[in-house]
Amino acid sequence: MRLLTSSAGSAANGTADYVAYGTERVASQIFLQIANPFAVRTIRRAVREFQPEVAFVNMFAHHLSPAIFHSLGDIPIVLAVSDYKCVCPIGSKLLPDNSVCTSPAGWVCHKAGCVNLAHWIRDQPRYALIKSAVGRATRVIACSQSVQRELERAGIEAECVYLPVPAPGVTYMKSPAREPRILFNGRLDREKGVEQLLRAFARVSAANGKATLRIAGRGPQREPLEAVARELRIEDRVTFLGWLEPAQIEREIAEAWVVAAPSLWPEPLGLVALEAMVRGVPVIASSVGGFAEIIEHGVSGMLVQNGDIDALAESLAGILDGRHFEGGLPEEVVRRVTDRHDLKSHIERMRSTFTEVVAA
Repeated sequence: MRLLTSSAGSAANGTADYVAYGTERVASQIFLQIANPFAVRTIRRAVREFQPEVAFVNMFAHHLSPAIFHSLGDIPIVLAVSDYKCVCPIGSKLLPDNSVCTSPAGWVCHKAGCVNLAHWIRDQPRYALIKSAVGRATRVIACSQSVQRELERAGIEAECVYLPVPAPGVTYMKSPAREPRILFNGRLDREKGVEQLLRAFARVSAANGKATLRIAGRGPQREPLEAVARELRIEDRVTFLGWLEPAQIEREIAEAWVVAAPSLWPEPLGLVALEAMVRGVPVIASSVGGFAEIIEHGVSGMLVQNGDIDALAESLAGILDGRHFEGGLPEEVVRRVTDRHDLKSHIERMRSTFTEVVAA
């Protein structure tokens, strides 16, 4: 096996065998997201040197571009789709009014205000290439039924294979904080619903003066969110932790009474929720999208309508005052979630897929 990534990230912490140029600069992405010549050249070199029997492609749209598919020649391709970028220009299926988009991509993307006219015009050749590229894939695997439905709505046949979740560390021990504690872990972007969480927490903390909210993650919305906390006069009960290492996140989960994931967009799956549940911590999450597939309402967590601050506040209050999930999740619930997202089972499923593709 050989790994190829773009240089826009860490190149798999420096372990990638091949690295193609990529950038976070918006001006450069305008062209590179249509066809990245550096990625094309690197793919061709990798194919020539390694001569793979099958290519596994994931997250190509942002940096590698759809042009890489044609550089693979006749090699069978298994495409994994874990977001909406193939079928949505902004990648979130979230309209400007915070409602979930149910329309296929097209002129409606500009008409609804999701992209300006220049962006929409730029995307026409890009999405023509994406459509052609996805058509080259031998198999398309969606990370959830939610993503599978969106792909099929766009005419892309896909199968659902849920992603695995890492097991707790060997030293992990669930140890809830003495006082009620809520944890958010994720990007600080509009679609993650952190502002709605702050507003719901303000209501809860008015009745429960000892409750605290800890927010792990980074993103463009941090300063506006800190301003919201000051506006609501809860800044002394809200801690912005910034980006944390996995071991630090695990410690935060261990001490949390509940993990909140109130996304406004339809989450493709929701690994944050899975990481909490396999560690015995209940989750409150939005009901439209992948969360609804992995959380059993009232069993492993609570589901609330996307953007519903009243329902979110009520669910938070129910856990913090002990009405729901006192002591965390039951062992049988944790085991059921763990078995469904087991890493070894996922590896065997993927190996079987690769074998079938090569044989065909």
